[in-house]
Amino acid sequence: MALTRDQVEKFKKRLEEMRERITHTLAGTTKEVKRPDEATGYSQHQADQGTDDFDRTINLEVTSKEYELLRQIDRALEKIRENSYGICEVSGEEIPLPRLEALPYATMTVKAQEKFEQGLLN
Repeated sequence: MALTRDQVEKFKKRLEEMRERITHTLAGTTKEVKRPDEATGYSQHQADQGTDDFDRTINLEVTSKEYELLRQIDRALEKIRENSYGICEVSGEEIPLPRLEALPYATMTVKAQEKFEQGLLN
C-alpha cells in the first residue's frame, strides 16, 4: 500500500528536523576537531597529548558517521521531491511502514540493505 500524502509530509518534517539537528551538531564538532591545541610544545605532558589525540580521533569518527547519516537524509528528501519515497532503490518494492517509522531515511528494504552490506550489490 503506497504512502499517503499526509504520511509523506510527516516523514518529510521528521527528516528536515533530523537534518537540522545533525547540521547543528556537525558545526560544533567540526569546530572542535579543527581547533588548534591551546597548549602545544614541550610543556604539555605526553599523556595529555595522547588524550587530546584520542578525543580528536573520536570526534572525527563521530563526524564521519554524522556526515553519512546526513547524506542518507538528503537522499530520502530527494526521493520525496521525486515522488519515489518509500520505494526501494534496489528492488522497486515498497519499504514497509514500520521500517520507515524506525528509519525515515531508509531507501532500501531490509532484504536489499542486507545484500548491500554483504557486498552483493554495487
